Formats: sequence, structure tokens, C-alpha cells
Amino acid sequence: MKVVRRGDVKKKPLPGRMIQLVVGKDDASSPSEALTMGFARYSAESGKMKPHRHAEEVVLVLSAKKGWTRYGGFGDKPDEMCNPLPLEEGMILHVPESEWHVFGYNEGGYVEIAFFYGQADIYSKQRKLSK
Repeated sequence: MKVVRRGDVKKKPLPGRMIQLVVGKDDASSPSEALTMGFARYSAESGKMKPHRHAEEVVLVLSAKKGWTRYGGFGDKPDEMCNPLPLEEGMILHVPESEWHVFGYNEGGYVEIAFFYGQADIYSKQRKLSK
């Protein structure tokens, strides 16, 4: 077993968010080829996040002030996302594989989450299905 303290995990800026990658590939504190787990903070410091999609994901909202998520749609563009859903501490979101989603906040707000997903290359799966 490897024990990791969040305070020891380096912060990595990404477009629209600051993440701490605890378990996973690349620069994770604890390497894994099967799982990804980490923390993300969305705030004005990082700018706005663009909608994205990836493997099936579970998100635990750690805290939020004027924060929201939008989600929905599985096509090539995030055209079918719902209206903003306000986020609250303790909410658990289960995002299906390849569903578009985005986190945001109103002026003066932020969103802080823990995220969990299995390693999967959804784009390879989609290419195989379309052949």
C-alpha cells in the first residue's frame, strides 16, 4: 500500500483548472495503468474550462461556491448539454463514458472536486465502432 497525503501532491495547471494527480499515468504520485484519481479546482485563477469527455468518471464535490456543471450529449460536439446544474458539497456525479461535461462558476465562485475514473481510450473505441 502506498499512502499519499494531498498536501504533498504537486499542483499542475491545465486549461480551466488546477489539478493534483494522485493515482494514474504520467506525473501521478502513485503510478497506475488501471485507475486515475485526483483533485481539481476550477476558479478564475485558471480561467474557463472547455467542455470535454473521456472515460466513465465519478466526481465527488468537495466544495463549491456559485459553482455548476453542464453535461449531456455523446456526439462530436457538446451541443446537447443541459442548463447549468448548481453544485453543492457532498454531491456525487456519475458521468457515463464519452458524455460531454464541463465545470464552471459564477463571478467570485469556485468548484473543488475529487475525480475517479478507469483508464480507457474512448477515442480508440469510437473509431473501432465507426468502421
